[in-house]
Amino acid sequence: MTREPLIVLRGVNKHFGPLHVLKDIDLTIGRGEVVVIIGPSGSGKSTLCRAINRLEPVESGTITIDGVPLPAEGRELARLRADVGMVFQSFNLFAHKTVLQNVMLAPVKVRGRGKAESERQARELLDRVGLVGHEDKFPAQMSGGQQQRVAIARALAMNPKAMLFDEPTSALDPEMINEVLEVMRQLAEEGMTMVVVTHEMGFARSAAHRVVFMADGRIVEDRVPEEFFTAPRSERAKDFLSKILHH
Repeated sequence: MTREPLIVLRGVNKHFGPLHVLKDIDLTIGRGEVVVIIGPSGSGKSTLCRAINRLEPVESGTITIDGVPLPAEGRELARLRADVGMVFQSFNLFAHKTVLQNVMLAPVKVRGRGKAESERQARELLDRVGLVGHEDKFPAQMSGGQQQRVAIARALAMNPKAMLFDEPTSALDPEMINEVLEVMRQLAEEGMTMVVVTHEMGFARSAAHRVVFMADGRIVEDRVPEEFFTAPRSERAKDFLSKILHH
């Protein structure tokens, strides 16, 4: 099925000094689509993910979200970032605020919502990520998996059009990874547009509509998971998969 494009990158380039980290990236992500970006370390995956909401400015090319080009800075950029939720490797929660306050903060401050409405929504979202009963805890009192689920609830509180996940489970202990992936799977099933940079191949296989494989700053393959995992076309992908799938 063809989906209406929500995030469109055309001819995107980015350097860090002499290092060309994104090379002529063309990528279209449809509304409600789950795109998982995988590839070896240093392939440009995280930079690509961070470029989508301009945490990494790009040197050339265009990025549009819901038909609107990414603004350079200022209020428009803040507004656009509010439409694109982001979940990082580190949870970035406010240590001195409770879980409930962490989730309520942005809707009140950025969206100008009333406190009562924000609290009601925050409680609903915490329920959705399986954290009822934890509202009054501080982040330090929670496990890494729980904190990451709070971070997901916090991003969802802005009612984003899309969610970006930049290696959301790579800082977690193995037993906590599934509780976070489970919440992400649920979001995918509910039709959230998601761009996910991850090393979790099981998630890529089961939850993604498309797998984008990157190497050396380029998109090498962009295919449905089943095809990619069973019959990768490029030598780079074959090499990558042979290293990770046989351990």
